[in-house]
Amino acid sequence: MARQVLITGGTSGIGAGIAAAFAALGDQVTVTGATAAEVDAAAGRANTTPRLLDVRDGAAVQALVAALGPLDVVVNCAGVIRRGAEHDPLAFADTVDINLTGTMRVCAAARPALAAQRGCIINTASMLSFFGGGLVPGYSASKGGVAQLTKSLAIAYATEGIRVNAVAPGWIATPLTQALQDDAARSQQILARTPLGRWGTPADVAGPVLFLASPAAQFVTGVVLPVDGGYLIS
Repeated sequence: MARQVLITGGTSGIGAGIAAAFAALGDQVTVTGATAAEVDAAAGRANTTPRLLDVRDGAAVQALVAALGPLDVVVNCAGVIRRGAEHDPLAFADTVDINLTGTMRVCAAARPALAAQRGCIINTASMLSFFGGGLVPGYSASKGGVAQLTKSLAIAYATEGIRVNAVAPGWIATPLTQALQDDAARSQQILARTPLGRWGTPADVAGPVLFLASPAAQFVTGVVLPVDGGYLIS
């Protein structure tokens, strides 16, 4: 039976790769984008319905989740990074509001529907859940928060049969990291530290997400799974 899957930030980058993987299994996938252009770009993809959503808007999050009805899987991928600008407290706060509080808004709104289906949540953490980032204090703080939120909700939601896990992508080739990919010196530094010796792809992240959403992971909750080619351990 096809599952009902919601992927915030699923119109591009890692989220789009995850959405494609669920859709290829025949699941019915709703993806959200923060702008009309993002939503339009996702139109026409098989088994996929794109919707506009600003995860800072709690009422909009509640309305979208209510309109979807039964839910089996929620994947939180909506996020931003503003290199350098995040030292401004306003940019810092907005980054945290999207990446961390937005994740919590979606989890809280989806909780009743997921409990009814004994479904699961997969959040998106980061290597910066473990390391500091001098140019991105807001992003780093928010992703550290996502890791702790994942563990906390795994405990809180367990009695309702909801598993809550996260993936922590390493250096993945997406538009978000294009500037680093284009910087030959920085890219070489990244590859030199990555034991598997290459940039990751959205498909590399999608596989672990499918596992965490599957019956094979039925006794796995509260995990923050690095998907980084070994970067964290090197």
